[in-house]
Amino acid sequence: MNSITPALLVLADGETFEGEAIGHQPTNGIASGEVVFNTVMSGYQEVITDPSYAGQIITFTYPHIGNYGVTAVDDEYRRPFCRGVVVRELARRRSNWRSSAGLDEQLVRWGISGIAGIDTRRLTRHIRDVGAMPGAFGTASHEELAAAVNVEPGTTGVDLVREVSITSSYAVAGPSPDAWNVVAFDYGIKTTILRHLSRIANVTVVPGTATADEVMAMSPDGVFLSNGPGDPQVCDYAVKEIRALMNLEIPIFGICLGHQLLASTAGATTFKMPFGHHGGNHPVKDLRTNRVMITSQNHNFCVDHTTLKVAAEVTHLNLNDGTLEGLVYTDLPMFSVQHHPEAGPGPHESATLFDDFAALLKKVHGRVGI
Repeated sequence: MNSITPALLVLADGETFEGEAIGHQPTNGIASGEVVFNTVMSGYQEVITDPSYAGQIITFTYPHIGNYGVTAVDDEYRRPFCRGVVVRELARRRSNWRSSAGLDEQLVRWGISGIAGIDTRRLTRHIRDVGAMPGAFGTASHEELAAAVNVEPGTTGVDLVREVSITSSYAVAGPSPDAWNVVAFDYGIKTTILRHLSRIANVTVVPGTATADEVMAMSPDGVFLSNGPGDPQVCDYAVKEIRALMNLEIPIFGICLGHQLLASTAGATTFKMPFGHHGGNHPVKDLRTNRVMITSQNHNFCVDHTTLKVAAEVTHLNLNDGTLEGLVYTDLPMFSVQHHPEAGPGPHESATLFDDFAALLKKVHGRVGI
């Protein structure tokens, strides 16, 4: 970046921020989406490539982004689905032996637009006070950006799973041919989740639109419901198939959107949070052990556990706002968490939940799948 190209960020409520264009430059000079903020101090590549950010513009609260460049090994999905990135200062020079490119260079390759030089502290405080909202940024005029904001739908009521999910199944080898066989629904499954699952099982990843009959034809020992973007209330097709699997009493483990869909299958309602949880430093308490874990989070919607129609125990709570973070179903071999035990980026204190899934498989099937 040898020259500075002025750019603007305009929010739906009229708030405007001045900055400079980085990354891919669209021909009309406009990128739009729902503006959220993420509080991680590192792991920007994993955040950008997390498909759960589909439809959203990511504001990084950490002031320096891009310091260590990027490497393909750290990608969390086949490509990013976010609408853009907002940073305070983009590093002009990468400094890490693993890096293969700079972040600005990679944003261009990904086709992702960005804006730098923004007062991200002011922007974050505004979103925290007012709530996440549509925004548009780029080199277009203020009037053009404001017009783009007016037609930006955000993420409520939008089925983004169909946008990001795979169209054909694939396999990920586990520790041995005799390991558990787990079918994982790809609602936007992260690579790091697959690394953890393949530590305990042979995994077959299926599209988010796969049916229960298609899954059961694979003779799975268990089913995994992945993370993913958008509003769980519009994923009625997924809820229908999960309900069929639930009735078969097959072991099920869900994370993030998978947690919300599993709870929806059990009759619970979900609601949109004011600005969601996005970061790698959220304290979550395991009510069974009284242990507090620092967790990775990325969600805009939350489950109201008081609306569940089946017996379940609340296992985890977010200590920042008291929202639900985990459930175990009393009479069914199912459990789920709202946070990300695989992290990527973030702490791995709750990664033992994958071992809990292995223990559940052993309990149901009466054998050790290794």
